[in-house]
Order: sequence, then structure tokens, then C-alpha cells
Amino acid sequence: MSKSKNYSVGPHTEGWQVKRDRADRASSVHDKKADAVDAGKHLAKESGGELRIKGQDGKIQNSNTYGPHDPNPPKDMKH
Repeated sequence: MSKSKNYSVGPHTEGWQVKRDRADRASSVHDKKADAVDAGKHLAKESGGELRIKGQDGKIQNSNTYGPHDPNPPKDMKH
């Protein structure tokens, strides 16, 4: 089975966790949600995957895809 390239940030008993999809344990745990989001962005960009950011209630608040499979890549504003 191949490893997932997608990550999520969500609540953890010790703060906020970054976790790869289908992983048993968190990739990292942070005191602040912003720190977890930064770490998750780094991992998602490195793997070319998606990052889903969840709220305290566990519901997805935001998501972003990084890399060559991004369905909405930034547009070059130069003409």
C-alpha cells in the first residue's frame, strides 16, 4: 500500500496535531494551531499533497492542495 501524501491539522489532547492520512500516530504535535498549520503546509508542499485544517470540533475549516496535482494553482498575473 502506498503512503498518503495528504495531511490534516486537528485537535490533540496536548494541543494541535499534524497527521498524515491513514497514519496511526501524529507526525507532530504543537501548542498552537498556527504552528501546526505551518508544519502541515511544509509537509504537504514537500509531498505534493493536500492539507486539511480542522477546527476544535474536528470539522474541516479550510484545505489547500500543493504540487503538480493542485486543481486551482495560482495564476500568473503578468500579461
